[in-house]
Amino acid sequence: MEGSHVITIPSRIVILLLIAALPAIPFSIVEGSAAMKWEKRIEVASGKAYRGPWEMNESKWYFVDDPTVAVTERGDAGVAWADHARKDIFFQVFGPEGKPRFSEPVNVTRNPKTFSWLPRMAMTSGNPGEVYILWQEIIFSGGTHGGEILFALSTDGGRSFTEPINLSNSIAGDGKGRLTREIWYNGSLDLARSTAGNLYAAWTAYEGALYFSRSVNRGKSFSDPLPIAGDRGDPPARGPSLAVYREDTVLLAWTVGEERDADIHFTASRDAGRTFEEPQVLARTIGHSEAPKIRADREGAVHLVFGESPQGPLEKYHVLYTRGDGGGSGFEEPREISSPHFKEFDSVNFPHLDLDESGNLYVLWELFPKRIAQPQGLGFTFSQDTGSTFAPPEVVPGTLDPELGFSGSQQGLYMKKLAVNGKGDVAIVNSTFRPNRSSHIWLIRGRITGR
Repeated sequence: MEGSHVITIPSRIVILLLIAALPAIPFSIVEGSAAMKWEKRIEVASGKAYRGPWEMNESKWYFVDDPTVAVTERGDAGVAWADHARKDIFFQVFGPEGKPRFSEPVNVTRNPKTFSWLPRMAMTSGNPGEVYILWQEIIFSGGTHGGEILFALSTDGGRSFTEPINLSNSIAGDGKGRLTREIWYNGSLDLARSTAGNLYAAWTAYEGALYFSRSVNRGKSFSDPLPIAGDRGDPPARGPSLAVYREDTVLLAWTVGEERDADIHFTASRDAGRTFEEPQVLARTIGHSEAPKIRADREGAVHLVFGESPQGPLEKYHVLYTRGDGGGSGFEEPREISSPHFKEFDSVNFPHLDLDESGNLYVLWELFPKRIAQPQGLGFTFSQDTGSTFAPPEVVPGTLDPELGFSGSQQGLYMKKLAVNGKGDVAIVNSTFRPNRSSHIWLIRGRITGR
């Protein structure tokens, strides 16, 4: 069964045929008194672009993919990504001026026997600062699907990392978000950090359970996994997203598989992750809800974005937004924020959400010029009134380039490609893959201007 582990569209053959036909689409410009000023993209890493058949950890995969990003209050952008040729995750820091801090990327995982991919990351601004990285490791522990959730810590600003620790320790296919028995997405995990330094991790398993673990000693150890949902005859949980609200409240949102009209589910812990409330449906819609991202601002409002397909799974999606209070109640009717794009895309999905200390919201999503193919390009919008209104959507410059092929991730589109610090410094990462030519990891930075 593991050979089906990467299914985000019906056919890889169709993908390759469509890459050459993708049109060159111009960039949009946000109208009004405020707009995003984007800097020139930075190449973080590059590699070959060959992907052989899935043969578990013996697969011949030679490409870079799966980037994630964090940005500190000083403006340093940390990027972590997977190098499948080496089967490890690497890390680099770029200063505000765009220069890399290390002469060579740092190997985080250091285990070339098993694939490491789809990381999540948090960073601090201390001197030298701490870096926390969570990822999915394709370890086969006796179940039908390979997958464990591993974590490593750096206390020297990312120059070195501790020996990875296994948070899941199970035979389940940890890190997999099951849509159906035959279709699932890898990278079904998340990581959040409180201002006090507590770390919170969540992940789902192919079998359906949603797990949670916490560290109260800055990542030196984690609690045993706590089952949250999906393990009592419920639909399989998938795509978890974590946020910290007023320090000791942990918010957790996710969607479910095996349902045509899947909704966004929600729970909260009021005691820093020791216990959780009974899960509830946070956003009930008539369509299929996918890939939620949840955040809380300093004033107590909770913000949520997710993909929605009125026609059901794997059809045409758009991005919805809603907001409510920290109790998970009083949420507004979700509304679409991903249109009108200056040009019609076949679908937009898998959003990312972050905010700054002023309460400005930033939303990023994948663009699908052809719905049945891999995504190409990233859409973006922002709000300067805590979600009441949003700027017209635009395409992030440098992400929609047919010469570079399609965007990742090929292992699943549950990722974290957007990070914003308190001052409003925006950092976006993306991967590109042009078959048999080259693969790349990119960093793009920006900021709202004309406030």
